[in-house]
Amino acid sequence: MRTGLAHTWRAYAAWLRPYAPSLGLALLLMLVQSIATLVQPWLGGQVVARLLRAQGVGLLLWGLFIAFAAQAVLGYVTAMQLQKVNGRLVAEAGSRVYAHLQALPLSWHHARRRGEVLALLTGDIHRIGDFLTGTLLPLLPLLVTLVGAWLVMWHLAPLIAWAVALMLPLIVLLLKLAGRRLRPLGQATVQAWAALSGLAEQNLELLPVLKAFATEALEERRYREGAYRLAAAQLRQVRWQGAILPLTQIVGAGLVLALLGVAGQQVVAGRLQVGGLVSVFLYGMVLVNPLSQLASVYGQAQTARGAAQRLLDVMQTAPEADAGDVDAVPAGGDLVFDRVDFAYPGRPPLFSDFSLRIRAGETLAITGPNGAGKSTLAHLLLRLHEPQRGQICIGGIPLARFRLSALRGGIGLVSQQVLLWHASIRDNIAYGRVDADQAAIERAARAARAHDFIQALPQGYDTVIGDQGVRLSGGQRQRIALARALLKDPPILILDEATAMFDPAGEAEFIAECREVLRERTVLLITHRPASLALADRVIRLAHGRWEALEKIGDRHPDSASSV
Repeated sequence: MRTGLAHTWRAYAAWLRPYAPSLGLALLLMLVQSIATLVQPWLGGQVVARLLRAQGVGLLLWGLFIAFAAQAVLGYVTAMQLQKVNGRLVAEAGSRVYAHLQALPLSWHHARRRGEVLALLTGDIHRIGDFLTGTLLPLLPLLVTLVGAWLVMWHLAPLIAWAVALMLPLIVLLLKLAGRRLRPLGQATVQAWAALSGLAEQNLELLPVLKAFATEALEERRYREGAYRLAAAQLRQVRWQGAILPLTQIVGAGLVLALLGVAGQQVVAGRLQVGGLVSVFLYGMVLVNPLSQLASVYGQAQTARGAAQRLLDVMQTAPEADAGDVDAVPAGGDLVFDRVDFAYPGRPPLFSDFSLRIRAGETLAITGPNGAGKSTLAHLLLRLHEPQRGQICIGGIPLARFRLSALRGGIGLVSQQVLLWHASIRDNIAYGRVDADQAAIERAARAARAHDFIQALPQGYDTVIGDQGVRLSGGQRQRIALARALLKDPPILILDEATAMFDPAGEAEFIAECREVLRERTVLLITHRPASLALADRVIRLAHGRWEALEKIGDRHPDSASSV
């Protein structure tokens, strides 16, 4: 527990360090504001003392006005300074977390709900930023106010000051006891919020399925139950956290009244002047405010600590290995799977001692039943997954030798599940080559048999296609994805059921158009469609982690199962 707490504080320090000058200025402003606060009770006591002696109080009143005005102006300037730092801190920390999330292996993301991952960016970082700049940093001026008020009180009435000092441990004990309960409640609230966000994100993404199965009422009930679980968790947290503030205020008010009674007796005994009595009373009121704020600090610290721990757990997860030094995929190299073993976590081995050689410039068609590992071969080649044993080479160079950006930049992928952005058709096609001109984009679109339907759209290439290309048909989306891969012009191209949504005429046109394009590169053609097999130089069937060669007409061939 202590190690975790120390780690959290080191993380806080690391997050704040780049903003040290700005935070130092804000801290200085808050300290001056604390001084203005501490001056007011003394001036108030002096005003009362002079009034009782029938003396002028003009200068003292001006001093009080200046102190109040300084406190107000400094409060505003400090708030703006802290908000500036908070915005920069949240933006920078969020960018770092986002970059790290992108670098994590797909297996890490597959093990988590997307909504829970998004909650890190949309919730936890903001909680930490608000705590660091709005709660933690003002803690020092708060303590200065607390200690300063006690010291002045001690100067005016030592007995009363020592009585206050003896009462403070009681308040600290109350905060400690409440904090033990607040920590799990804060964690439960954040978990309920993340679960609800994940459910909403999933249901909105699967809205067509929801409507097709008429399960709107079911999902509405599930969301309502999750929303009420979140509301209940928040209520439990607020009930405890909110109780700290009035409890502290009650104890503080009782303390102030007790001080007033003791101070009154000292006035009667002649050991304290009326002006001093007023100052002591006002300093007692000053003490109540920091104590109340300390109560809220404790509760917020528990919530922020939970958020920080979740972020630290994510940031400590190792990203994809990227220690290669080769900057380009060779265009004329064979692609070799050499004695590869691979299994998904918690599942039987998919490949064991698997070997396969694909000659440079060859179009290899891979067929086989669902679950045989056809798409997994493509993912292994892209290093989206790593084999447990063996290696994969391009032109004799192991994949680990390539920089990840170079490896994936040299491989074009058109997957069975088409993924498109909420952007224009032009932006989607040019996603892998943002510097491509219109002529290159149109050439890729023509090769993918997409140019004609794009031109028929009202805005042509400027047409915005919606999330996941929802405004296009399935076949149109697949052609846009294919054009995107062709524009990238990679030496290796993976077509994973790339014509699955083409009609027969469109598939025939694609085959005729792409023969020349595919001839210039090494192609893995994953398909079940007989017509697409016409593009292949060789056809293999994958099953049970092994492969066998087939004749191009689709009949089985007995040659060399599982050999290179």
